[in-house]
Amino acid sequence: MKNFIALFLLLSGIYGYAQVISGTVFSSEENKPIPYVKIGVEKETSGTISDENGQFSIDLSQADKTHKIRIEVAGFENYTTSVLDFIKNNDQKIFLKEKVKNIQEVKLTPKKFVDKNWGVNTKTKHVLYSVNPELHREDFLGETALEFNASRRSKIKNINLNVASYQSDRPVVMRYVIYSEKNGFPDQNILDEEITVKLTEDMMKSGTFVLDVNDRNIWVQGKFFIGIQFLKEFEGKVTISAALFRTGFIRKFYGNWEKMTLAAPAINIDVKVDKNGKNIKDEMEEDQHEKLSMLTPDIAQYNEESENSVYGKNDSTGKVLKLKDAELYYEVYGEGQPLVLLHGNGGSIKEFYKQIPELSKHFKIIALDTRAQGKSKDLTQDNLTYTIFADDLKSLMDHLGLHKVNIMGWSDGGNTGLEFSLKYPENLNKLIIIGANAFPEGVEKSLLNNFKLKAQVLKLENTPDKIKEARLLTLMLHEPDINKKALNKITSPVFVIAGENDVIKKEHTEMLAKELRNSKLKIYTNASHYVPFEVADELNRDVIDFLKN
Repeated sequence: MKNFIALFLLLSGIYGYAQVISGTVFSSEENKPIPYVKIGVEKETSGTISDENGQFSIDLSQADKTHKIRIEVAGFENYTTSVLDFIKNNDQKIFLKEKVKNIQEVKLTPKKFVDKNWGVNTKTKHVLYSVNPELHREDFLGETALEFNASRRSKIKNINLNVASYQSDRPVVMRYVIYSEKNGFPDQNILDEEITVKLTEDMMKSGTFVLDVNDRNIWVQGKFFIGIQFLKEFEGKVTISAALFRTGFIRKFYGNWEKMTLAAPAINIDVKVDKNGKNIKDEMEEDQHEKLSMLTPDIAQYNEESENSVYGKNDSTGKVLKLKDAELYYEVYGEGQPLVLLHGNGGSIKEFYKQIPELSKHFKIIALDTRAQGKSKDLTQDNLTYTIFADDLKSLMDHLGLHKVNIMGWSDGGNTGLEFSLKYPENLNKLIIIGANAFPEGVEKSLLNNFKLKAQVLKLENTPDKIKEARLLTLMLHEPDINKKALNKITSPVFVIAGENDVIKKEHTEMLAKELRNSKLKIYTNASHYVPFEVADELNRDVIDFLKN
């Protein structure tokens, strides 16, 4: 299944008349400017950050004059005043009182505490939280956060941030905040002092920036949130890896926190925790997170390798078949018995970069970009169906003069293979399906829920690319629709394949093998939905054996 880029909803300000107020924020005890102070209107989504010298300028033209100005930074008492009082004094000086710190020494007994890592560890480059001041200047000062839960008192040693890409003309200034929890959302900043970082590319090792906070004496217990906020504009773009199926949180300035159910930022922490700290609830949550991480492993390496391969863009062998309502791109390799390769939803020929070199030694490989995917085009706006995809394959076979073929379909490609076997049984020799399903309920429910929400968001974007993605997602929500009686009608030999941790339910895969009259089943251990990536050599051997014997 295709991983999808996480999309964040924007909020907007209200009311008001033009008024720009400037000033400087000082520490009342030391009479020194305080850098990177957050100044904004409570319950509203606009605001500003003071510079290194504590200076700021804020436009209150759209602010609700009945609301309050809120000024805050870690280590100091919050400052509030009415918007009306605030705009009376331009070029003003604001003094913040330092918080009284109550530091309690905690002695660590080596036998009592153990090291743990919590949070999101993915380093994918395909599901991202993007920070681009040039494209989203009005939304730049938003925050994103991830929830954690410590059943026992724990000390945070490191905060790790997985950065997928970094392009900037200067150090990127960002703030870390640790929030308490209230009603399931971030609440109050619990830090005694500001954590601000000037991030440069050389500070990241293997795509991760490790922030050492061991000496800051940060202790947590119960639910808490770690948030990040970018403080100064820069020329360039920074992308942070994100994980599907984990809930993140986002807000714009002092606006309400919102849940991001599509994905969560790749923030994880190293902690020292009491080894007796688990309870049943924690174990259940950890088990659920572990299950989701197995279902959606990090495939960034495979995607990069496939992108760097020649497949899917090979000018020497690639051709286009023009139909009345589509243009189908395909590539042909090798000689012998024809074997058609059909990729998954949103993918392309390149996903078989580990199969084509080996299988083309034994068969004539016809690798096809499915309609509306890869380099193939759909000239309609109609609903996509697996039957249409099967008809496209038949048109390509007729064009190439092929009467009978073998088919290997991965994910959606497997679904197309099943539809082809029902509509064109006389044109099919053998069928191999990898991570396929006969109806949507065969897919893990959490995945379908995310598809549904993602499709709704994409439709709201209403751009050609987003609409196409929404059509592909909608396809998986409603199709295929193949019942057991129909499966019984398929007489061609079928090799049913899935991963041990596939997004296709194990019982569904077993049902397919049972209802298909002439089938063989294999569940690959330690593999997910990405069998062709993860166990390529074993898969290739099994496919050759199945087709030749």
